[in-house]
Amino acid sequence: MSLIEDRIGPKYRIGEYAFTIEHMRRHDGSAMPQPHAHPFYELYYLLEGERVYSMNGQILPARKGDLVLINPHDVHTTSKGNKPGFERILVGFSPAFATGMELGICGLLPFECSSLLRLPESDQPEIERILWKMLQECKERRPHYEIAVRSLLAQLLILIHRVQAVIREANPGSLHPMQDKISEIVTYVNQHYTEPLTLEGTAARFYISPSYLSRMFSRLTGFRFSEYLRIVRVREAQRRLLSTQERVQFIAEKVGFEHTAHFNKTFKQVTGTTPLRYRKEHR
Repeated sequence: MSLIEDRIGPKYRIGEYAFTIEHMRRHDGSAMPQPHAHPFYELYYLLEGERVYSMNGQILPARKGDLVLINPHDVHTTSKGNKPGFERILVGFSPAFATGMELGICGLLPFECSSLLRLPESDQPEIERILWKMLQECKERRPHYEIAVRSLLAQLLILIHRVQAVIREANPGSLHPMQDKISEIVTYVNQHYTEPLTLEGTAARFYISPSYLSRMFSRLTGFRFSEYLRIVRVREAQRRLLSTQERVQFIAEKVGFEHTAHFNKTFKQVTGTTPLRYRKEHR
């Protein structure tokens, strides 16, 4: 791969949170600074290079022509692959933006799970044509460009759905012999996060030394064990804040926090805002 120069294009928006698209090309292998989740869908298409996505216990090495599909509220991070440089197009869109379309889009979302879609070479040119056309529409902002972008997004989601019908499971391979074990541990955390989990207790349960688990967990997921547990709990709290009328204290207890003050502090560290403000702003 030869990337002549870095390019970080503007992030084009429709509305404040409804739709965004951004083109980026980088020489270095910069990583997403913090694992995070967001209340919108995300599509990450890799034009050149290699990246490694980590989300929901999966380690997903992406290469040229791969498309990463991310559902709302799924925690993820990305890091460099074997080659440092990369070029990508990143699309974000809210559930309301997608389901507001008149093309039956609501039947195509949410994705079955956040995952990597290894696109056949025959489908890559059409995917890229749609993405570049989206960027052009947002850049030129000609009359009715919002409708054009909605139409292009519909085409993109339909194509993704058709490819998924043929390729149900991506086979990214394994980066490390411990990958399956770490994935098993992450699944365990996802199912038991309401309990008082610790690194030491989890290591003993899976017959691994705490220091080795700590090292491998961080290496293969991009999270420290305690950090991942904290984010999983906050992610569930976010879901409850938006989908229920439960009090903050009740939610804190249900997602595994003993003290509401600790919950409030952790929630703000992860999301940048308080639970009550998050509920108010996102509703």
